[in-house]
Amino acid sequence: MGTNNIVFLEVIEWFDETGRELVHRIPEEGSGEVKLGAQLIVRESQAAVFFYKGRACEAFGPGRHTLTTANVPVLTKLLAIPWGMTSPLRAETYMVNMKVFPNLKWGTRDPVAFKDSELGLIRLRAHGVFNIQVFQPLLFINTLVGTMGRFTTEEIEEYLKRVIVSRFNDYLGENLDSVLNLPGKYEELATGLKERLEKDFSRFGLALSQLFITSITPPPEVQQAIDDKGRLNIIQDLDRLVKMKAAMAMEKAAESQGEAGSGMGMGLGLMMPAMFAEAFKPQPGATASRSPQERPQQVKCPDCGHPIAKEARFCPLCGHQQLVFDQCIDCGKNLPPNARFCPKCGRRAEGKPVPKVCANCKTENLPDSVFCNQCGERLG
Repeated sequence: MGTNNIVFLEVIEWFDETGRELVHRIPEEGSGEVKLGAQLIVRESQAAVFFYKGRACEAFGPGRHTLTTANVPVLTKLLAIPWGMTSPLRAETYMVNMKVFPNLKWGTRDPVAFKDSELGLIRLRAHGVFNIQVFQPLLFINTLVGTMGRFTTEEIEEYLKRVIVSRFNDYLGENLDSVLNLPGKYEELATGLKERLEKDFSRFGLALSQLFITSITPPPEVQQAIDDKGRLNIIQDLDRLVKMKAAMAMEKAAESQGEAGSGMGMGLGLMMPAMFAEAFKPQPGATASRSPQERPQQVKCPDCGHPIAKEARFCPLCGHQQLVFDQCIDCGKNLPPNARFCPKCGRRAEGKPVPKVCANCKTENLPDSVFCNQCGERLG
C-alpha cells in the first residue's frame, strides 16, 4: 500500500505564543472533518469545547482525550461524493486559555463630573489596572467569541474599560464626599468597585480577579487651588503669604549673575531681616494661644474674694496686699508688724508676746514694761 492511501488521524493541541489569546479555534480557518479516533491534548491552563454538527458536544479538561465522530476514514469520503467530496459532518474545537490575564488598563477617556463638598463641582480623571480570567468557557464562547477563529484581550479590553468607568462614576459619587479625603481610601474604593462589577463580568463567563485604582486626579487649576489651601492652612494669613512670596522672588532675583546682580544681592541682604521681621511679627489685636500649663494661675484675694494672679502683690479691686509675712489665721487679714490682734476680727495674733495688763486701770502695756504707762502702778 502506498503512502497516498494512508489515512492519518488528527492530533489537536494548541500553544499560546502571544500570551494575549483568550480563545483559539482549531482549525482556525473554519470547521473540519475531524475523524473518528482523533486525539485532543489539553494543558493544565486550558479547557477545550468540542463542537460537532454545529453544536457544543462536550467540554474537556486537562489530559488526552479521544474524539468520537461519524467521520470514518475512507468510508466518509465515499459517502461525501454528493457534496463534492466534502463531508457534511463538520467539527471544530475551541481551546480556551484559563490563565489570569493581568495588567489590563482602564481609565477615563474624558473627565467625569464630581460634586465635591468643599471644592464644588469639579472634573476628575481616574486610571487603574485589572485582571480577568475565564471561568465558564462555553458561556464565554457563546456570548462573546461566536465563530471567530481567535479572540484576544484586545477585542474585549475596550468594552470592559467602558463598563468599569461607567460603574466607577456612580460608585465614586456615592462613597466619596471630597477629593481632599482621598489619601488612604484607594483600597476601599477599589474593593467596593470590584464587588459592583462582578455581576457585569460574570454574565460573559469572565471573573474579575483583581482591580486597582492607581490615580484619581482633578484638573490642574483644582490641584493649584488645593496646594494654595494647604499653604494657607500653614501660614493662616494671606498678607504674610504675599510678603513671603515677594521676599522669595527678590531673593531669587538677587542670585542673578553680574555686577548688577551682586549689588542687588547686597542690598537685599541688608533688607531681608527687616522684611521677615515685619512679615512674621504678631498682628495687632492678635492673642497668642497658650497651653493650660502656660496660663497664669489665679487665687482669690483673702480680703474681698476677687480672683487675681498668684504672683500679684496687691488686689486690683480692694488694694489688699498679697505678699505678707503675717496674716490672721482666722480671716486672712494682713497684720501690721507690731499688731497683737487682728484689726478685722479681733483674734489674737499667733506667735506675738502677751502684753501685761495693769491690775489698777486694766490698761495693756508692752511685755517688757515695769510700770503702767497710764496710772503708774507697778506691774506684777
